[in-house]
Amino acid sequence: MYIEEKISTSVAGEYDVVVCGGGFAGISAALASSRQGKRTLLLERGFMLGGLATAGIVTIYLPLCDGYGKQVSFGIAEELFRLSIKHGAEALYPANWLDGVGSRGEKDQRFEVRFNPQMFAILSEQLLLENGVDILYGTYAVATAVKDGKITHIVAENKTGRQAFAVGSVVDSTGDCDIAHFSNAPTETFKQGNILAAWYYSFGQSGYNLHMLGFADIPDKDKDEKTKLTPLVNRRFTGLDGKEISEFVQLSHNATLKDVLKKREQDPEIVPVTVATTPQLRMTRRIVGEYTLTEEEMHTYFEDSIGMVSNWKKRGPVYEVPFRTLYSSKIKNLICAGRCTSVDEPMWDIMRVIPCCAVTGEAAGTAAAMTDDFSTLDVKRLQEKLVENGVVLHEKDI
Repeated sequence: MYIEEKISTSVAGEYDVVVCGGGFAGISAALASSRQGKRTLLLERGFMLGGLATAGIVTIYLPLCDGYGKQVSFGIAEELFRLSIKHGAEALYPANWLDGVGSRGEKDQRFEVRFNPQMFAILSEQLLLENGVDILYGTYAVATAVKDGKITHIVAENKTGRQAFAVGSVVDSTGDCDIAHFSNAPTETFKQGNILAAWYYSFGQSGYNLHMLGFADIPDKDKDEKTKLTPLVNRRFTGLDGKEISEFVQLSHNATLKDVLKKREQDPEIVPVTVATTPQLRMTRRIVGEYTLTEEEMHTYFEDSIGMVSNWKKRGPVYEVPFRTLYSSKIKNLICAGRCTSVDEPMWDIMRVIPCCAVTGEAAGTAAAMTDDFSTLDVKRLQEKLVENGVVLHEKDI
């Protein structure tokens, strides 16, 4: 059954670049675009920046290094790393990387840290505002207007109602590839599905602690008896259905309460002080780009690389990220960043984390400031701008 609607949506503004989603990818994209002098709007459905890393309290800034002493992710990825602990780290402080204390070998601390989510959300907001980015909180992108293979308007809803924004180019950093989906760009969903997660912070006799319930799943092909997880519930979630997402959140809350009550048997003073305010879903939907990066392509040179990432799960692998993984030529002025990029399922689990989101976000925002047709962009010019801003593109150049 359907109802008929006749909608006339007012155009509330015009921007060179609209970034949809305010996680680490969106923050990086908006910052890069604005620094190129472009009028930039960031739409964030929640009321704090940082996405899953802050509202979802997945507060581990995973490694910028390869695990053998070489830094591989630079530019805004490192800038945000340092910003996240500007006023102190919660845990895993890498003195060997930041203070030159100790070595950086294969048995030493990697270039990672645990940070405070609320502090980072505020600091990143200040950084974007200082760089001239307009931020709209509580705002969902719900549709796009497309003409001749380009998005002309992003349609969004918030407390004001339904509004449209005229755009030059768009960065999809929603985490769910929503803008690509709305625009009929080719996408793929995560076939394995997500397990339930319920991370939370508590305070009690042992102090302030992070609890990681339903830590993270791994691709089915990598599982064996040693790595097999016992999930919190025997169910998988796509993360693309409103009713299902609501059930995910309710089950997460229930798991948190059960865990707190169990811990009270040992610590009667323990209470939860922060629970996730966004569902802790890792992988949902991604773009099918001009190229699809695979897990097997470690240490592979790509002429159109826009930066490098490491494998947070093990030491050694380094991946150059091709520019072609960020867009589909079907929608000329749409580029993706973060966990929306074009990768196979095993690589998706590597690319979904903070450093990778920042690397692809910076490239996407820089490119969006340069063109409204990514298929014709001079990649050499893009690479020159990234290098000017401190990005190292190829493993041979480390």
